[in-house]
Amino acid sequence: MQSWRCAVVLSLVLAACGGVEPEGATSPDEAAVGAREDGLASVRIRLAAANISSGTGQDYDPGHGIRIFQGTDPDVVMIQEFNYKTNSAADLRSFVDTAFGTGFQYFRESGSGIPNGIISRYPIISAGEWDDTAVSDRDFTWARIDIPGSKDLWAVSVHLLTTSSSTRNSEATSLVSRIKANIPTGDYLVLGGDFNTGSRSEACLTTFAQVVSTASPYPADRNGNTNTNAGRNSPYDHVLVDSDLRPYQTAVVIGGSSFSAGLVADTRVYSPISEISPALSGDSGASGMQHMAVIKDFLVPGDTTSSGITVTSPNGGESWAGGSAHTITWSASGVTSVKVEYSLNGGSTWSTLTSSTSASSGSYAWTVPSSASTTARVRVSDAADASVTDSSNASFTITTSGGGTASVIVNEVMVNEPGSDVTGEFVEVVNVGTGSADLSGWTVSDAASVRHTFPSGTTLAAGGVVVVFGGSAGIPSGTPGAVVASTGTLGLSNSGDTVTLKNASGTAVDTATLSSGVSGTDGVSANRSPDASASGTFVLHTSLSSLTASPGRRASGASF
Repeated sequence: MQSWRCAVVLSLVLAACGGVEPEGATSPDEAAVGAREDGLASVRIRLAAANISSGTGQDYDPGHGIRIFQGTDPDVVMIQEFNYKTNSAADLRSFVDTAFGTGFQYFRESGSGIPNGIISRYPIISAGEWDDTAVSDRDFTWARIDIPGSKDLWAVSVHLLTTSSSTRNSEATSLVSRIKANIPTGDYLVLGGDFNTGSRSEACLTTFAQVVSTASPYPADRNGNTNTNAGRNSPYDHVLVDSDLRPYQTAVVIGGSSFSAGLVADTRVYSPISEISPALSGDSGASGMQHMAVIKDFLVPGDTTSSGITVTSPNGGESWAGGSAHTITWSASGVTSVKVEYSLNGGSTWSTLTSSTSASSGSYAWTVPSSASTTARVRVSDAADASVTDSSNASFTITTSGGGTASVIVNEVMVNEPGSDVTGEFVEVVNVGTGSADLSGWTVSDAASVRHTFPSGTTLAAGGVVVVFGGSAGIPSGTPGAVVASTGTLGLSNSGDTVTLKNASGTAVDTATLSSGVSGTDGVSANRSPDASASGTFVLHTSLSSLTASPGRRASGASF
């Protein structure tokens, strides 16, 4: 293995071929910078370290990590275990397009079992890898990125060995020497990834402090926990920047939430989960996911000749009625015309409202589509340069009545959880009506107390389903509409219980009286018969199909 490999990223096509060394590749100090991207006077850049693969293959195919990327919307990601499906160029491109957007570039090291990589909203000028002699299945991956402003950002993705702290310090010593020898001190530097550090006093962090800041304050989750492993008791993952970039750090703002020192993105405790839709509350607890993503935001100074766009409304958290008139607004500099689009699925697909309208107008009159969504976003881009773009910081909600009426019922209840893990208890709520329902402030109670309160902005479309589980560990992978009880438990009684759904005014909307006959069979739920019928009685699920339960789906296992 060579001690230095470099790929000059001449286009998106070459970027997508991560790890391929083109003829005539140069060291980073020799690489041509090429055309620079102008920036705004103050540009927010979101940096993330993410070893959030899941499943048994150390890859992103199961989709849990993809939803977290979509919901947190980073600009530059230092990614670990960068595997997806067959790892063909087409599959990797599909992953980046789905998780981040079609305008993103990436570099992925070659010849590695669990490769590191860099994914960027901004142009990658050059990229490559440095040997990590301590391991055989990955190296240190770097990319030089043309972010807005007069300085480039050098991003280094690392995945240190778990063996011992002394081995990790040896890896750090080697990497620091490469950084000092090859990265200009006048540019920005971010070092991010899975360090596998057992504490913040490990020797490798002291070594890295030669080139980046390792000082507090540290990113934290909704509950203030700064640890990042799956058990949330060790600081494995880090986003560390140099002394040039550190003064520009700012709070991570998502929807109505602000995290002053940065965010540890644990969907199991994030609330309201709708702010990072389409991420699900159980995603961070998925089988095989051993780390939490770590995110920091920076407001960097741009060039005096600025070129950029910032969406100002809707920017996340709004609730707009389908068919109503609203105005999309933005600020723009150095742009003549803009393209305006919207998405109903968190940015996976986009619909064009106008391919070109005056950027200086700063607004576009929009009749909101009559399609219910809790993951809607808008995007405004330079009509002549799609890389100059911005979208809503977080999802907003579109509610619809469609001329119909909502009818929300309790359809299925797992009273007697499989085994003894009460996190597997669940209450399935279905809208069997013809109109959308606003569940803001609605509650789910059993005979003892209120177990769950739906957060503000929660809507349930006609035919939609939401499943409240006792805990994230009990959510089966891929369960549609899964959320965790806001109190942390459901506490249902196996000898029989009553589940009541009340609206925000405290009026009972539906009540499920569950006798001991449908509550006492271990691992078998109680389901309405006929399924999804407001007048149906509760029977054992096994009397309706061969399945013992079907959370988020019809009794047959089909989608609602």
